[in-house]
Amino acid sequence: MAATDLHELLRSLRVWAPGVTELPAFDPDTAPPTPLPFFTRWFAEAVAAGQHEPHTMSLATTDEDGHPDVRIVMLHGADAEGWAFATHATSRKGGHLSVHPYAALAFYWPVLGRQVRVRGPVTSAPSEESQADLQARSTGALAAALTGRQSEVLGSVEELREASEAAWDRARNNPTAPSPTWTLYRLDPKEVEFFQGDPDRRHVRLLYRHGAEGWMRELLWP
Repeated sequence: MAATDLHELLRSLRVWAPGVTELPAFDPDTAPPTPLPFFTRWFAEAVAAGQHEPHTMSLATTDEDGHPDVRIVMLHGADAEGWAFATHATSRKGGHLSVHPYAALAFYWPVLGRQVRVRGPVTSAPSEESQADLQARSTGALAAALTGRQSEVLGSVEELREASEAAWDRARNNPTAPSPTWTLYRLDPKEVEFFQGDPDRRHVRLLYRHGAEGWMRELLWP
């Protein structure tokens, strides 16, 4: 595709198309004093509205040189201990978090014109809890974890196929098979921003910021 074709394609696209997206009114004065109940409400509303894969999120980390990286991962939970996700400790993102244990998350639910952004320090759960998290997932998730070597250079697609088939057999035969490097991480939120799109571009941005005296809220210009 030529660059001009890409530009024309981009100009033809629209955000929040009528009939696809509903932009609910949002009065920030009605938001709860802490972000977790609000996130839970918005998450449930995204599910009810038919948002595809609402539990997926962007995870941003930084490497040892301070260079950013981002990828899509799955939310494993959100509670008083933080927003949880999991990966191999030996993966690229696991390596980043071992050097700079601070990250950012971003959820985008276009069916409602909403975003949620979360930032804070990250800690890893004990091995027993990480393995329990893995074993609570599907056989395919366990097989993928048992395949291992995430982010390493792959010699060929055939090499991956053979390793994956062996991992699938092991996962089916032993649903409690451990994956020693599988790690459950929790992000302790220090900032949580809720963004509600508006048809007149008067988007509402409500930021929760955690300090010594607890949570405070403030509005941001869109």
